[in-house]
Amino acid sequence: MAPAPPSGSPPGLPSEPPGTTTPPPSNASDSGRGADLGNSPPPPPPGDLRPLDRDPAPPQRHPDDIYPRLGLLDAQDQLVAGTPPQPGGARLALRGAGGQTIGHLVLAPPQGVRSEADQAFLAQHLGFVAWTGLVGLALALVLSGWLARRWLAPVEALATGARGIAQGHLHTRVPVHGNDELAQLARTFNTMAEQLGSIEASRRQWLGDVAHELRTPLAAMRAEIEAVQDGIRPFDDKTALRLHRQVMRLIQLVGDLRASLDAVGTSAPSAQVPVHPLSLLNEALTSMRPRLAQAGIDVDTGGLDALAAPGAAQPAPLVRGDAQQLHQVFLNLLENSLRYTDAGGLLRIAARLLPPADGDPQLQVQLDDSAPGVPAHELPRIFERLYRAETSRNRDHGGSGLGLAICRAIVLAHGGTLTAEASPLGGLRITLNLPLLDNPAP
Repeated sequence: MAPAPPSGSPPGLPSEPPGTTTPPPSNASDSGRGADLGNSPPPPPPGDLRPLDRDPAPPQRHPDDIYPRLGLLDAQDQLVAGTPPQPGGARLALRGAGGQTIGHLVLAPPQGVRSEADQAFLAQHLGFVAWTGLVGLALALVLSGWLARRWLAPVEALATGARGIAQGHLHTRVPVHGNDELAQLARTFNTMAEQLGSIEASRRQWLGDVAHELRTPLAAMRAEIEAVQDGIRPFDDKTALRLHRQVMRLIQLVGDLRASLDAVGTSAPSAQVPVHPLSLLNEALTSMRPRLAQAGIDVDTGGLDALAAPGAAQPAPLVRGDAQQLHQVFLNLLENSLRYTDAGGLLRIAARLLPPADGDPQLQVQLDDSAPGVPAHELPRIFERLYRAETSRNRDHGGSGLGLAICRAIVLAHGGTLTAEASPLGGLRITLNLPLLDNPAP
């Protein structure tokens, strides 16, 4: 007996085997689309709320999308589809099963996009380059102007100063800025200008003094001659004696000027011979003693005799030089004391040997005379040519003012020194130092 069908199955239909599931019946609306059941999309999964009746939005294409730039060529490079090949694009060969080329795939470059980027890049950088060039040009102009003023201005100032010196404007000076080479050159130029100005001032003073010295005897001679011409004074022996005295004074002045010029240019004596300076001093003193005695001036040689006397315990000091020039020095020094020492005065002469301090031992000779003295402010100038202190302005009593200048020039040429200071006797002390030649120290 067959089993009874389940209660849920209608009669007359075969029953489903156990374990099978009967799909739910389709709606009445789907009766007309039974042929499309197999092609219809599956229902959306639970939770997907997108409407089914709306098409999805088209994909957004990037400017660098390669699809619009693709092209397909056949084996004869004829365009089949897409974009034709362009310069600078890419090309890919397509080969068949046998390895033969059946076509090419080409990719055109992004011309439009690259041109816009290049134009923007060039526009931006051309402006930057233009502004940079203008700024650089301005900086170059400013720097070149500063350098021109920095280097050319001192050179121009030196050239202007040199032209001024050449035209005789010895007061010209150039400004000094900084401590570089140009500043040192400017300082050297100013020092040179100062020395030239000092030399020019000395030259003018020298010419003025010489003219003044020559004017005095010439004026006296002119007065004597005009007095004789006018009949005021007869031309007798006294007039001739006065004229002769003025002529001799002119001769002495010219000789002193000549000797002064020769002494200033004197270098070390060419005849380097040993000389006994104290013997030369004694000779000069012997020749001057009668005149000193006539003027009433006593001479004290106690400090000289102990060193210069023959047969002394040590040999006479020697110096290397010119005997004639040193004899002239001693004569001029004694003449200076004779002219500028009052009657009844005293002249003291002393000599001693100085031990070596920084060099060779030296011979020191000192001449001290009595009043009148020389003011302290005039002591540094008594060795200048044609200079005489205020107490010796009388040309008839004083000399030409060249004797001490000649002495100093000769002593310096012999490597010695000649200085002046106030004397303890009330007059002037002249100190002469000469380097000794192979003499033992005291």
